[in-house]
Amino acid sequence: MKATRLGAAGLAAALLGALVAATPATAAPDATSATATTTCTTDPATPKRQFRALWIASVTNIDWPSKDSWTAPDQVAKQKAEYLGWLDLAQKLNHNAVVVQVRPTADAFWPSQVEPWSEYLTGVRGQNPGWDPLAFLVEESHKRNLEFHAWMNPYRVSMPAPGGAGADISKLAPNHPVRQHPDWVFAYPPAGVAGSRLYYNPGIPEVREFVQTAMMDAVKRYDIDAVHFDDYFYPYPSGTYQVPDDATFAAYNRGFTDRADWRRDNINLLIQEMNAKIKAAKPWVKFGVSPFGIWRNASADPRGSDTTGSQSYDIISADTRKWVKEEWIDYIVPQLYWYIGQYPAADYARLVPWWAETVRGTKVQLYIGQADYKSGDPAYGTFWMNPRELSDHLTLNRSYPEVQGNVHFSAVQVRANRLGATDIYAAEHYSRPALIPTMSHLPSKPLLMPVVTRSARDDDGVRLSWRQPADGVGPFGTATSYAIYRFDGVTLAGACDLADAAHLVDTVRATDGAVQSWVDTTAEPGHRYTYYVTALDRLANESPASPPAFVLR
Repeated sequence: MKATRLGAAGLAAALLGALVAATPATAAPDATSATATTTCTTDPATPKRQFRALWIASVTNIDWPSKDSWTAPDQVAKQKAEYLGWLDLAQKLNHNAVVVQVRPTADAFWPSQVEPWSEYLTGVRGQNPGWDPLAFLVEESHKRNLEFHAWMNPYRVSMPAPGGAGADISKLAPNHPVRQHPDWVFAYPPAGVAGSRLYYNPGIPEVREFVQTAMMDAVKRYDIDAVHFDDYFYPYPSGTYQVPDDATFAAYNRGFTDRADWRRDNINLLIQEMNAKIKAAKPWVKFGVSPFGIWRNASADPRGSDTTGSQSYDIISADTRKWVKEEWIDYIVPQLYWYIGQYPAADYARLVPWWAETVRGTKVQLYIGQADYKSGDPAYGTFWMNPRELSDHLTLNRSYPEVQGNVHFSAVQVRANRLGATDIYAAEHYSRPALIPTMSHLPSKPLLMPVVTRSARDDDGVRLSWRQPADGVGPFGTATSYAIYRFDGVTLAGACDLADAAHLVDTVRATDGAVQSWVDTTAEPGHRYTYYVTALDRLANESPASPPAFVLR
């Protein structure tokens, strides 16, 4: 049933009927969606729920903060302004999350209890920047109703430096734990070799415990929405150099006789244990991993993908398929940084269906990592000179309902908009806001519907005010944010009218106080509108819709 247009004479009766017939407050979360008995035709270009995010990388100051902020006379103010600029971009693109790197090299973007301040804040390892960046990052993201995913690298300790000095322990921050425990790390490639860097040794139980403790410090002390790992576990192979863990394998093999199996089990334990610790501390905090895009090739394992490229299972000891099947993570973002076409090593069009099949039947959500950094760069070949390549990726994703979103690498490349590629995919796929996909396996309580108390034109647009009754009281959950839907004219929404984002105009964070308020600055003068407001908890479970609010002039 589509929205029903009403004449002014029937307005009072319609409003009374809407109040009486409103969905019961005890209805299941997301009760504004179509009922189980109703089949709704929705527009795939405007999905109601879709994860959309930027990766904001801090390592080597890729995205934020910029190096030139180090020497600015108002360094803190400049870094804050830069970050708000990235949030502006995320909002412009109708994104609903940011994935921000806050532990790039066994350091911290917060006053960690166990690790030094990151050098990427000031240019000096261990130097206190004079403020708490993570607190600011989370607070400002939430003000704009963007989820904040804290991106952390579990084992990487340093980055390459000239002359192979990246593995020089003496160059770490003075209070770095590795200075007290040099036996906890190895250099790979070997010290003095170009590209050498330090890694925590995943095979040492004390190391695994320590890195979890370091990361959990942020989970416990900050209001983050998720912990996010990328693809750095065991180091990627470099030439013929071997990972130097002979002594570790001898001491801590746990009965394994095959070193490759033991290494994979080390990483399996990290993933399994980290998930358990997160959920024990804060059951609503999500845990996601963004691995290299190929688990195994079908030639090596019949369960693998129709590819011939490097395999995360073998080269970095990451058994990503197992993490999905065991449901040790809440979401997975394979880095499918390849084009659609006849590329036998890794064709995007072959990998998306493989990952869709892998998550099918599990509680793990699938988002796709998109290579915005390749778009418009001739170094990556002619396919990436097609301005529609990335948009074509998102179109292909629509064929697989398991694909519930995308994360774009990285922020500076999205902003660069080479060939206009960002504009194209934003217009074709992100034209409307979208709610975060729900995760039904995480705890939640039903939400009461909001009650709109005012809907009237002000100088700056249409202002809505509403109350959230009995918020968080008794069996009901707490509203963290709100979704606002708008219809032209004086209408009553039908069962399917809120099933996609065609009428979703905004989402806003809940503020302190009983009365919430929002202004529709896009409302046209003289037009009639009907608004509905729904409440969302911090996991984006949705309440029934409010009774309609009409604006007649």
